[in-house]
Amino acid sequence: ALPTTGPGRRRDAAATRDALLTAGGELFAERGYDGVPVAAIAQKAGVNKAMINYHFGGKRKLYLAIVSATFTDIIARVEALAESPRPAPEVLRELIAAVGEMATRRHPHFCSMMLREVMTGGKHLDPALIDKPARILGAVQRIVARGVADGDFRPVDPLLTHLSLVGSLVFFFATARFRERVLAARRPRIAPPAAAAYVKHMQDLLTHGLAAERRAGRRRA
Repeated sequence: ALPTTGPGRRRDAAATRDALLTAGGELFAERGYDGVPVAAIAQKAGVNKAMINYHFGGKRKLYLAIVSATFTDIIARVEALAESPRPAPEVLRELIAAVGEMATRRHPHFCSMMLREVMTGGKHLDPALIDKPARILGAVQRIVARGVADGDFRPVDPLLTHLSLVGSLVFFFATARFRERVLAARRPRIAPPAAAAYVKHMQDLLTHGLAAERRAGRRRA
Protein backbone atom coordinates (compact mmCIF):
# COMPACT_ATOMS: atom_id res chain seq x y z
CA ALA A 1 0.00 0.00 0.00
CA LEU A 2 1.12 3.56 -0.63
CA PRO A 3 2.17 5.50 2.48
CA THR A 4 -0.39 8.02 3.72
CA THR A 5 2.04 10.13 5.73
CA GLY A 6 5.75 10.80 5.99
CA PRO A 7 8.55 11.08 3.40
CA GLY A 8 7.16 8.36 1.14
CA ARG A 9 3.86 10.17 0.80
CA ARG A 10 5.62 13.46 0.07
CA ARG A 11 7.80 11.83 -2.59
CA ASP A 12 4.73 10.30 -4.24
CA ALA A 13 2.93 13.66 -4.24
CA ALA A 14 5.99 15.39 -5.71
CA ALA A 15 6.26 12.74 -8.42
CA THR A 16 2.60 13.22 -9.32
CA ARG A 17 3.01 16.99 -9.53
CA ASP A 18 6.10 16.63 -11.71
CA ALA A 19 4.33 14.16 -14.00
CA LEU A 20 1.40 16.55 -14.43
CA LEU A 21 3.70 19.51 -15.11
CA THR A 22 5.61 17.53 -17.73
CA ALA A 23 2.51 16.10 -19.40
CA GLY A 24 0.77 19.46 -19.36
CA GLY A 25 3.76 21.22 -20.89
CA GLU A 26 3.99 18.71 -23.73
CA LEU A 27 0.28 18.79 -24.53
CA PHE A 28 -0.15 22.55 -24.24
CA ALA A 29 2.79 22.96 -26.61
CA GLU A 30 1.24 20.57 -29.14
CA ARG A 31 -2.40 21.71 -28.99
CA GLY A 32 -2.63 25.02 -27.16
CA TYR A 33 -4.52 25.63 -23.93
CA ASP A 34 -8.02 25.29 -25.35
CA GLY A 35 -7.18 22.08 -27.22
CA VAL A 36 -6.15 20.07 -24.17
CA PRO A 37 -8.81 18.41 -21.99
CA VAL A 38 -7.88 17.52 -18.42
CA ALA A 39 -8.44 13.84 -19.19
CA ALA A 40 -5.66 13.94 -21.79
CA ILE A 41 -3.22 15.49 -19.31
CA ALA A 42 -4.07 12.90 -16.67
CA GLN A 43 -3.77 10.03 -19.14
CA LYS A 44 -0.36 11.21 -20.34
CA ALA A 45 0.81 11.67 -16.74
CA GLY A 46 -0.54 8.25 -15.77
CA VAL A 47 -2.72 9.56 -12.94
CA ASN A 48 -6.39 10.09 -12.14
CA LYS A 49 -7.68 13.38 -13.52
CA ALA A 50 -8.84 14.33 -10.01
CA MET A 51 -5.14 14.80 -9.23
CA ILE A 52 -5.10 17.96 -11.37
CA ASN A 53 -7.64 19.62 -9.09
CA TYR A 54 -6.00 18.20 -5.99
CA HIS A 55 -2.48 19.42 -6.77
CA PHE A 56 -3.18 22.56 -8.82
CA GLY A 57 -6.84 23.52 -8.51
CA GLY A 58 -7.72 22.87 -12.15
CA LYS A 59 -6.35 23.02 -15.68
CA ARG A 60 -5.82 26.78 -15.80
CA LYS A 61 -3.83 26.81 -12.58
CA LEU A 62 -1.72 23.92 -13.87
CA TYR A 63 -1.07 25.93 -17.02
CA LEU A 64 -0.12 29.00 -15.00
CA ALA A 65 2.14 26.90 -12.77
CA ILE A 66 4.04 25.64 -15.83
CA VAL A 67 4.44 29.15 -17.25
CA SER A 68 5.41 30.67 -13.92
CA ALA A 69 7.98 28.00 -13.00
CA THR A 70 9.62 28.16 -16.41
CA PHE A 71 9.82 31.94 -16.47
CA THR A 72 11.21 31.95 -12.93
CA ASP A 73 14.00 29.61 -14.03
CA ILE A 74 14.78 31.68 -17.13
CA ILE A 75 14.68 34.98 -15.24
CA ALA A 76 17.12 33.76 -12.60
CA ARG A 77 19.65 32.91 -15.30
CA VAL A 78 19.14 36.03 -17.41
CA GLU A 79 19.22 38.47 -14.50
CA ALA A 80 22.40 36.86 -13.16
CA LEU A 81 24.01 37.40 -16.55
CA ALA A 82 22.83 41.02 -16.64
CA GLU A 83 24.73 41.65 -13.41
CA SER A 84 27.96 40.11 -14.72
CA PRO A 85 30.93 42.52 -14.89
CA ARG A 86 32.26 40.86 -18.03
CA PRO A 87 32.20 42.69 -21.40
CA ALA A 88 28.69 43.01 -22.82
CA PRO A 89 29.43 41.09 -26.07
CA GLU A 90 30.63 38.12 -24.03
CA VAL A 91 27.59 38.29 -21.76
CA LEU A 92 25.25 38.53 -24.76
CA ARG A 93 26.79 35.41 -26.30
CA GLU A 94 26.30 33.54 -23.03
CA LEU A 95 22.72 34.80 -22.79
CA ILE A 96 21.94 33.39 -26.23
CA ALA A 97 23.57 30.08 -25.26
CA ALA A 98 21.51 30.01 -22.05
CA VAL A 99 18.26 30.51 -23.97
CA GLY A 100 19.29 27.69 -26.30
CA GLU A 101 19.93 25.39 -23.35
CA MET A 102 16.58 26.28 -21.80
CA ALA A 103 14.79 25.54 -25.07
CA THR A 104 16.50 22.22 -25.76
CA ARG A 105 17.19 20.67 -22.37
CA ARG A 106 15.54 22.31 -19.41
CA HIS A 107 12.18 23.35 -20.94
CA PRO A 108 11.96 21.80 -24.42
CA HIS A 109 8.25 22.49 -24.89
CA PHE A 110 8.12 26.05 -23.61
CA CYS A 111 8.86 27.89 -26.86
CA SER A 112 5.97 26.17 -28.66
CA MET A 113 3.71 26.70 -25.68
CA MET A 114 4.51 30.39 -25.44
CA LEU A 115 4.27 30.99 -29.19
CA ARG A 116 0.72 29.65 -29.05
CA GLU A 117 -0.02 31.85 -26.03
CA VAL A 118 1.41 34.95 -27.68
CA MET A 119 -0.87 34.37 -30.67
CA THR A 120 -3.86 34.67 -28.31
CA GLY A 121 -2.58 37.97 -26.90
CA GLY A 122 -1.76 36.24 -23.62
CA LYS A 123 -5.43 35.71 -22.77
CA HIS A 124 -4.74 32.73 -20.49
CA LEU A 125 -2.15 34.52 -18.35
CA ASP A 126 -2.71 36.33 -15.08
CA PRO A 127 -1.61 40.00 -15.00
CA ALA A 128 1.14 39.07 -12.52
CA LEU A 129 2.68 36.73 -15.09
CA ILE A 130 2.95 39.48 -17.70
CA ASP A 131 5.66 41.03 -15.54
CA LYS A 132 7.91 38.00 -16.02
CA PRO A 133 8.73 38.50 -19.73
CA ALA A 134 9.09 42.20 -18.92
CA ARG A 135 11.87 41.28 -16.49
CA ILE A 136 13.68 39.39 -19.24
CA LEU A 137 13.37 42.49 -21.42
CA GLY A 138 14.81 44.58 -18.59
CA ALA A 139 17.83 42.29 -18.28
CA VAL A 140 18.54 42.46 -22.02
CA GLN A 141 18.16 46.25 -21.90
CA ARG A 142 20.78 46.47 -19.15
CA ILE A 143 23.25 44.31 -21.09
CA VAL A 144 22.77 46.35 -24.26
CA ALA A 145 22.94 49.69 -22.42
CA ARG A 146 26.21 48.69 -20.78
CA GLY A 147 27.61 47.59 -24.12
CA VAL A 148 26.74 50.97 -25.62
CA ALA A 149 28.17 52.86 -22.64
CA ASP A 150 31.42 50.87 -22.80
CA GLY A 151 31.79 51.46 -26.54
CA ASP A 152 31.33 47.79 -27.43
CA PHE A 153 27.93 48.27 -29.12
CA ARG A 154 26.52 50.87 -31.47
CA PRO A 155 23.75 53.07 -30.00
CA VAL A 156 20.95 50.63 -30.78
CA ASP A 157 17.39 50.34 -29.51
CA PRO A 158 17.43 47.82 -26.63
CA LEU A 159 13.80 46.81 -27.23
CA LEU A 160 14.42 46.03 -30.90
CA THR A 161 17.52 44.09 -29.91
CA HIS A 162 15.49 42.10 -27.39
CA LEU A 163 12.81 41.35 -29.98
CA SER A 164 15.42 40.24 -32.50
CA LEU A 165 17.08 37.95 -29.98
CA VAL A 166 14.05 36.40 -28.31
CA GLY A 167 11.84 36.35 -31.39
CA SER A 168 14.42 34.57 -33.52
CA LEU A 169 15.25 31.95 -30.90
CA VAL A 170 11.66 31.22 -29.88
CA PHE A 171 10.55 30.91 -33.51
CA PHE A 172 13.45 28.58 -34.34
CA PHE A 173 12.74 26.18 -31.49
CA ALA A 174 8.94 26.36 -31.74
CA THR A 175 8.86 25.54 -35.45
CA ALA A 176 11.33 22.63 -35.47
CA ARG A 177 8.83 19.96 -36.55
CA PHE A 178 7.36 22.06 -39.35
CA ARG A 179 10.82 23.01 -40.58
CA GLU A 180 11.82 19.33 -40.71
CA ARG A 181 8.81 18.58 -42.94
CA VAL A 182 9.57 21.50 -45.26
CA LEU A 183 13.23 20.58 -45.63
CA ALA A 184 12.42 16.90 -46.11
CA ALA A 185 10.28 17.85 -49.12
CA ARG A 186 13.23 19.49 -50.87
CA ARG A 187 15.17 17.58 -53.52
CA PRO A 188 17.94 17.11 -52.79
CA ARG A 189 16.88 16.86 -49.17
CA ILE A 190 18.28 19.51 -46.83
CA ALA A 191 19.25 18.44 -43.33
CA PRO A 192 17.61 20.53 -40.59
CA PRO A 193 20.07 22.84 -38.80
CA ALA A 194 21.24 21.67 -35.39
CA ALA A 195 20.21 23.75 -32.40
CA ALA A 196 23.86 24.40 -31.50
CA ALA A 197 24.56 25.67 -35.01
CA TYR A 198 21.65 28.12 -34.82
CA VAL A 199 22.72 29.35 -31.40
CA LYS A 200 26.23 29.99 -32.75
CA HIS A 201 24.72 31.75 -35.78
CA MET A 202 22.67 34.05 -33.54
CA GLN A 203 25.65 34.75 -31.30
CA ASP A 204 27.73 35.83 -34.29
CA LEU A 205 24.90 37.70 -35.98
CA LEU A 206 23.99 39.80 -32.96
CA THR A 207 27.42 40.49 -31.52
CA HIS A 208 28.84 41.44 -34.93
CA GLY A 209 25.71 43.36 -35.89
CA LEU A 210 25.73 45.37 -32.68
CA ALA A 211 29.47 46.02 -32.67
CA ALA A 212 30.55 49.64 -32.51
CA GLU A 213 32.31 50.88 -35.64
CA ARG A 214 35.66 51.34 -33.96
CA ARG A 215 35.57 47.77 -32.63
CA ALA A 216 34.42 46.38 -35.96
CA GLY A 217 37.20 48.31 -37.70
CA ARG A 218 39.79 46.98 -35.30
CA ARG A 219 38.76 43.39 -36.05
CA ARG A 220 38.98 43.95 -39.80
CA ALA A 221 42.43 45.51 -39.58
